[in-house]
Amino acid sequence: MMIDRINYIHNNPVKRGYIEDATFWRYSSARDYDGVEGLIDVERGW
Repeated sequence: MMIDRINYIHNNPVKRGYIEDATFWRYSSARDYDGVEGLIDVERGW
């Protein structure tokens, strides 16, 4: 269920048409989940 929520949040800007891929959103943690260092530290110890 947690993964579903994270994917929902990551895909909101894509769904709105702001970007083509969730990793393109500058402040998204989707970058970290894709192996690219993002601007914000991500805690994944849940």
